[in-house]
Amino acid sequence: MRRNQRGLAVSVEAAVVLPVIVLFIGLLLTLGRVALAQQHVGSAAAAGARAASLERNVGSAASAADAAVAAALSHRNLACRGTSVVADVGGVSRPLGTPASVSVHVLCEVDLADVSLPFIPGSISVEAERSSPVDPLRGK
Repeated sequence: MRRNQRGLAVSVEAAVVLPVIVLFIGLLLTLGRVALAQQHVGSAAAAGARAASLERNVGSAASAADAAVAAALSHRNLACRGTSVVADVGGVSRPLGTPASVSVHVLCEVDLADVSLPFIPGSISVEAERSSPVDPLRGK
């Protein structure tokens, strides 16, 4: 192999390997963002369930769940295209001494447009559901 052909072989290898490395790094960034979003949405659902379980009536429990989820998502700087919070707070209205729980389901559409890989969608839906027990001996 002549000296000038060796330089050509290195540039051909770089032209083949470099796009693969860039795509791999982009895939790692995307998977990292989705994993962090799943953790943050789960934490927000747990905060919403906990806040709802501390309330004494259904109306205030539902609004406390919504507020706690919104605060938890904004505290973690998770920008969702759309957020849906469904709180099952019927356990708050149970009579004293009856075991009950409340649950909160959170759905967040996470934006992936800034990663911009060719095979990655513009957004992905991440959801979590958490529950929290209601104190059966709570005061009314």
